[in-house]
Order: sequence, then C-alpha cells, then structure tokens
Amino acid sequence: MKLTYKKSGVDIKEGDRLVDIIRPLAKSTFKPFVMTDIGSFGAFCKLDTGRYKEPVLVSGTDGVGTKLKIAFMLNRHDTVGIDLVAMSVNDILTSGARPLFFLDYFATGKLSVKTAADVIKGIAEGCKMADCALIGGETAEMPGFYNSGEYDLAGFAVGVVDKDKIINGKDISAGDILIGLCSSGLHSNGYSLARKLFFDIKKYSPKKIIKELGCSIGEALLQPTKIYVKSVLRVMQNYKLKGIAHITGGGITENLPRVLPKKAKLHFTIERGSWPVTPIFHLIRDMGNVEEGEMYKTFNMGVGMILVVNRADAQKIVKKLNQLGESAFIIGQVEKGRCGVVYI
Repeated sequence: MKLTYKKSGVDIKEGDRLVDIIRPLAKSTFKPFVMTDIGSFGAFCKLDTGRYKEPVLVSGTDGVGTKLKIAFMLNRHDTVGIDLVAMSVNDILTSGARPLFFLDYFATGKLSVKTAADVIKGIAEGCKMADCALIGGETAEMPGFYNSGEYDLAGFAVGVVDKDKIINGKDISAGDILIGLCSSGLHSNGYSLARKLFFDIKKYSPKKIIKELGCSIGEALLQPTKIYVKSVLRVMQNYKLKGIAHITGGGITENLPRVLPKKAKLHFTIERGSWPVTPIFHLIRDMGNVEEGEMYKTFNMGVGMILVVNRADAQKIVKKLNQLGESAFIIGQVEKGRCGVVYI
C-alpha cells in the first residue's frame, strides 16, 4: 500500500471544497477597504486615514469555550460562529474601537464540510452584525487530535479608534452612572458549571423541555452571544462614554473593575433587581444551590455589557439604546473609596 496524505486522515480536496463554499459567505461581509480575496496567504486592508486624525489599531482574540460541547450534543453548528465573533468584537468595542475585520481558526480531527460550512456561516452572520469584514481564516484537519465529530474555534478581530477618543476609564468619577445592556443568556461563559449541573448531576438530555425557559435546556444554552457594536457606536456619536465593560468570564464582579485606572480610589455599587435576570440564571442558582457571590463572578447574570456615563446623560442614553433595539437599564453608580463591586 502506498501511503498518502488522504490515507493518513487529511483530505485536501475536501478542504478545497470547503473554501469554495465559504468564499461567497466571506465576500458577503467585505467592505471597500478589503483588498484581497479569500485564499491568499495573507489578507490586505487599507486604512481610511482621512477618517481618523491619529488612528490606533485595537486587536482582540478569543474562543467559544465549552459552549461548543452543546453544539456537539445537539449537532447544531450555525450559531457558535456568532459567539466567536461576539467575544472579540465586544472586547475591542470597550476601548471605543470600530471593528474592521475578523479572522477565524477552525480545527478538527476529520473535516466535515457541512459542519465547517455551518460554523463559518455563523461567523459571517456575526461579522454582519458587527459591521466588519471576514477577510480570512484557517481550517486545520488534524487526525487523532480531536474526538470524532468535535472541533475547536478561535477568532481574531482588529478595529480602529482615534487616539484622542480611546475609552480608558481615566475620566470616571464618583457619581457616574452604570447602564447595563441585557444579555441573551450565558453568552460564552460559565458553561463548565452549567454542563456539570444539567448533564452530569441532573442527567438531563439537552432536548429536555424546561418550563421556566420555554424551550429545551440545549436551546437555552446555545443562544448566541449578543453583539453590541452597532448600538454602542451609535450612542458614542452623541454622548461621552467614560468606560465600557464586556461581562465575560469572571462575571460582573471581575470585569467591571477592569475599566478603572489601577490607582483609582473608586468602586461600583450595583443595585440588584434593577434589570431583568434571564431565567436560565435563576434555574442554575436554584437547582445547583449556587451561592449568589459565585453566580455574580461566574455568569453575566443577564447583563452582557456595562457603560459608565455622566449622570446628566444617563436617562437619554438609556432611551437611545432602547430605541436601537437594546434592553438597557440604569443598574448602579460609581462611588468613592473601597475597591471592586458592591451589590445592594
């Protein structure tokens, strides 16, 4: 027998077929600044320097984590790509940056063109939601490295912001108001705890209908992460945002203090009950007997992004965000002394 790459587990023709399928998906996200087609060794973009006085590039990278396990269980792969985009573009948005382009990395043991195409379809959809271009990526087929039918994802986003418009928290002061933008669920964090509870301890099938959720537990856990880019950038056109926190791993407790300069003698007071907590969090807390402090430092608790704004602008910004389709609420304020987050 003559050994070939295909007999070793890597089918180059299938990879080529995938490129043919995803090329139109990627091109549907292209912007005028994209200079190359899919398939080049590198992707080129030109920066519209006339739009910025002193442009600063902002980059971010992330994955989807063990939320992918839910996609595997349900054999549904068309939404995790949205999560992949969301985690990076929401991160770079916190500095005030407008996402320009996105790249993905898809790795699997044996390539399923249908599965990979579904994933990248979601990535393209996420890029449209973030108004950025999917300009390239990498598909890696690595036999023996992943379990059958499984894959991993990583994403990379680059954005731009004028140097004098970078949001870095330096102007945050006591009396400023916190505005919470509601999440769609767990987003992409806390899944190790959620999977442990529902599938290991409770022995639920992902297709089990949960009355409190109005859907199956798998559907609730697979809800894609919200992308806040368009609405927050619209607000920034008319109002000053002093700080933005993307509520990811570590929850509100760990992520909100990151918007402050290191030596700031300020803390955040969060008013519990000032926003609607998504039912999935109540279910996890009650079924798992999870302490409240653990919930707030593991999950977003229904708030996917928090804006720090001037008190005088707060109500107007909330109204504008709601007009743009967000569910926004005043959830607390900035106060002197201490450090971290205080819940009342």
